[in-house]
Amino acid sequence: MFDVRPVGYLVGLMVMAMGLTMALPLLVDIAEGREHWPVFAESMIVTCIAGGLVALSCKNSMGQPLTIQQAFLLTTLVWVAMPLFGALPFMLGETDLEFIDAFFEAMSGVTTTGATVIAGLDTLPKGLLLWRGILQWLGGLGIVIVALVFLPEMRVGGMQFFRAEGFDTFGKALPRTIDISKGVLNVYLGLTAICTLTFLALGMGAFDATVHALTTVSTGGFSSMDSSFAAFPGGPQYACVVFMILASLPFVRMMQGVQGNILPLYRDTQVRTYLRWIFYSVALVVGYDFIMNGQFSEESVRLRLFNIVSIFSGTGFGDGDVTAWGTFPFVVLIVVGAIGGCTGSTGCSIKIFRYQLMLRAMGQQARRIFNPSSVMILRHEGRRVEDEVLQSVMLLFTVYILSFGFFSVALELTGLTLMESVTGAWTAIFNVGPAFGPSVGPTGSLIAFPDAAKALMILAMLMGRLEILAVIVLILPSFWRP
Repeated sequence: MFDVRPVGYLVGLMVMAMGLTMALPLLVDIAEGREHWPVFAESMIVTCIAGGLVALSCKNSMGQPLTIQQAFLLTTLVWVAMPLFGALPFMLGETDLEFIDAFFEAMSGVTTTGATVIAGLDTLPKGLLLWRGILQWLGGLGIVIVALVFLPEMRVGGMQFFRAEGFDTFGKALPRTIDISKGVLNVYLGLTAICTLTFLALGMGAFDATVHALTTVSTGGFSSMDSSFAAFPGGPQYACVVFMILASLPFVRMMQGVQGNILPLYRDTQVRTYLRWIFYSVALVVGYDFIMNGQFSEESVRLRLFNIVSIFSGTGFGDGDVTAWGTFPFVVLIVVGAIGGCTGSTGCSIKIFRYQLMLRAMGQQARRIFNPSSVMILRHEGRRVEDEVLQSVMLLFTVYILSFGFFSVALELTGLTLMESVTGAWTAIFNVGPAFGPSVGPTGSLIAFPDAAKALMILAMLMGRLEILAVIVLILPSFWRP
């Protein structure tokens, strides 16, 4: 019989830990003096008690390793439970959102999507703005650990290829899950601290620098201002580009770099391909702008660089109306949003690694047409890619495209325009952030979307963040058979 108690114990602990982080925005609200702190006090008490009771009731079940079914269930339940409790401050606070809107905002935060239903950020209590940043920071940290520890064992989307790498890259230095988590946390904290100090040095205020560092390193994209990064032109945008790229590189490689071995990061084909594709995308869009307008300036190049890296990494910060660039640049943005960052990073979408394997497999198949008797072995970074890995990648790629089509049609059936439904599905399933269309507010708020559309996007954000198959498998009866 399936034992749900180990899952309940771990979920309860994580919910309780998230509840404790509510003390930070509580203290910020007290310091601001707006009498908003009781919202976080109430939310923290409810969240900690609920998580603690669940953990206590399931504590006697621990001691055995998780089964594969328990790992799948744990991964999905964590990403459902945390937004549920993370939504409390949005319902009780000055935003006073209905449940569906509050859950949307929290799910967008934890999945690091960055879509929002809130307008008027400039007038909100600082505690709420910080809470949005904390939700994304926690979600970014969690997804890196899931990518390094859980997905390889669950064999989702070809991640089994990284099973040995996640545990053996450091020889015997990081042989256990807890050590991998500590290594990720140390790099994540260090990157966040450096990003915060950089923003401070470039003229941001302490609060804005902190919030934007949290949402940059997590590639989340929530801002403390309605104008997003348009409020920080020049140096802060260039710095943000650097940290968005760093956050979407493999954390395993960055852990190696911290240990003094930077060569694996330089030699990683994912990293080189990612940087090369960013350069190509920026060059195409800047070149198009030059051809159409006959000139270009530092500002136009910076805006295109910033927005492309923001979409490519799945961060979703905005500066200016990208739809005004023209049809071709907009298509480039849609394409790069469907590619995403590197595997094992906070970046989202399908990931560079899978596109690399797909393109190599296609090239190999084309060569086989002309040399049908030749023996060809698909390799990635010198390692043989087993058929099981390639099949998993192709399955995930197919499921992503089918899901994108399904949610596009479903969103249009709720009354959205074609532009809104397609970009709404795109931003949700690929966890990108912005959507476009007449119902999207001037600050990017999706509050005017029907509740049915928001519910569909919540589901799409969850599925996209956990790479779809980890959620779909839970509804298959065969998966639960002993």
